[in-house]
Amino acid sequence: MEKLRIGIIMGGMSSEREVSLNSGRNVYDHLDGEFYRGVPIFMDADSRFWIIPWQLISQNTTVDMAEHLEAEARAIAYEDLKDEIDFAFISLHGKYGDDGCIQGLLELLRIPYTGPGVLASALGMDKHVQQKILRAEGLDVPRSMIVRRQDWDSDREAVMRDILGGFAPPCFTKPIREGSSIGVARIDDANALAQGIENALAWDNAVLVEEFLDGVEFSAIVLEQDGEARALEVTEIHPQSAYYTYDDKYMPGRCRKFTPPRTIPRDRADAIKAQVVRAFHALGFRSYGRIDGFLLRDGRILITDPNSSSGMAPSSFFFEQAACAGMLPSMMISRLIENALEIHRDKRGPL
Repeated sequence: MEKLRIGIIMGGMSSEREVSLNSGRNVYDHLDGEFYRGVPIFMDADSRFWIIPWQLISQNTTVDMAEHLEAEARAIAYEDLKDEIDFAFISLHGKYGDDGCIQGLLELLRIPYTGPGVLASALGMDKHVQQKILRAEGLDVPRSMIVRRQDWDSDREAVMRDILGGFAPPCFTKPIREGSSIGVARIDDANALAQGIENALAWDNAVLVEEFLDGVEFSAIVLEQDGEARALEVTEIHPQSAYYTYDDKYMPGRCRKFTPPRTIPRDRADAIKAQVVRAFHALGFRSYGRIDGFLLRDGRILITDPNSSSGMAPSSFFFEQAACAGMLPSMMISRLIENALEIHRDKRGPL
């Protein structure tokens, strides 16, 4: 039987391109060669696609990889992608990868892909809009307010007064459409607030100011199969820093993660699973997603960061939780491909 050509798209234009490279490399390494043929595809900083040889996947950074593209890789036009692959495994993260952009292109090319469709992917990136939807669905989310660049530039003193009238430090400032804690700052006093907003505005045109949450942070993968979504085991997160920073997420030894959870009681872990599945459905996610949140000291479960995809490096939540379910990385990757093929076969119009 002819092997399905799986285009593993990695790199990209976002602040998370190095995370994407690690995810794509790991997916390629664990693709089941009995059924699939991996086609590694690199998206460069100018959004061009390149089919890269195996030896380029081992490059340390996207900058290292980009230096070899002209001599060692093969550029392909968007419209030619369908001649090269049968299915797209999206390993891009952040803007243009998680936010509906690449999903829209693949819909136009009639290429099935992993993860949710255009709208759900966009919702999974916009922290402000997703909170409004989750709140409307009866799910608990942090208190927050949005600061738009035009308001900040026109009267920052008035904006500061509004924020401090509703949020006593500590609180957080974060770009509304970034992942991996990029541009996030913990604000411990009023003097740091303006700088936190400026830092976040370097990444987007709007900033979310969010309350500080006192509790245990968690993450849970939701996996869809046969039309039913189920949460895998919950991971409990204990970062080394004052909050879960980029370094805590990706530098070895900077964070302790417990799957199954260490201090979260079993009944609360089960309650978390029920809530993350509700969030998954509320945002229209399909195939899989990663839902992050906090279990507060008073027992409430707050959803803080629903993600329409997940990092897939070897030590990611995704594979830790899959291991708890008795699934090897190759088994989980195959599951995602088969799930997505079934979902795309049954859709009417774009996913």
